[in-house]
Amino acid sequence: MDGTGSSTRAADGVVEEIRAAGGEAVADYGSVADPEQAAQTVRTAIESFGSVDIVISNAGILRDRSFANMTLDEMNAVVDVHLRGAFHISLPAYRHMKEKGYGRFVFVSSNAGILGNFGQANYGAAKMGLVGLSNVLAIEGAKYGIKSNVVAPVAATRMTQDLLGPFAEKLDPELVAPLVAYLASEDCEVTHEVFSAGGGRFARFFVGLTPGWVAPREVEAEDIAEHLAEIRDTEGFHILSSATEELQLLGSILEGTAS
Repeated sequence: MDGTGSSTRAADGVVEEIRAAGGEAVADYGSVADPEQAAQTVRTAIESFGSVDIVISNAGILRDRSFANMTLDEMNAVVDVHLRGAFHISLPAYRHMKEKGYGRFVFVSSNAGILGNFGQANYGAAKMGLVGLSNVLAIEGAKYGIKSNVVAPVAATRMTQDLLGPFAEKLDPELVAPLVAYLASEDCEVTHEVFSAGGGRFARFFVGLTPGWVAPREVEAEDIAEHLAEIRDTEGFHILSSATEELQLLGSILEGTAS
């Protein structure tokens, strides 16, 4: 789980399952943390099947430790696999998808990144980074038929089995897979979204922007303190789909034309 070792057993097991079900599959043993090995994985897929239509970024390791005790090596190792690894595998795949005008990305994030979790500063930072990466791919890929979404699963896996206790019985990964399959399908029309899945319950995470408070031309820190409740008030929030949309909203607010 910490990224050490070089066993191919997990990859080979998945290939065996797919073939036993009548499908075709090829295992690739490269590390997504290595740009060239990740690029080779994409080339292997294209050579084996003629195309890459779907990328599901699910590679992950854990190096949990409280922030005060975390080392740079522990931060780098986790970011290299989760965030940089997703970038390394997605870039050559995106270029291929862009050329043919079709593609689906599903990035596997975590509530540890979206909401935070004790002892996982490295993991949480990397997992929230995937949300940002997916958002940009959704925007840039829109005109090329490329859609990108995020799933934050709650499931009993090798990485979580010691943390969930008896609750693990209700969190079979098979109860997450249908959402991933849908988001990776041709039928999927949604993009630029983040979903939660666990125990058969499916939901959407989203970032909302409060209406806020418009300060006079001159403002001091004391003014922020005085109007903090208004700044934080979530009633009438906005759900935005890009940085450009916030700029447009801000412009309308400052011009007094916002609804």
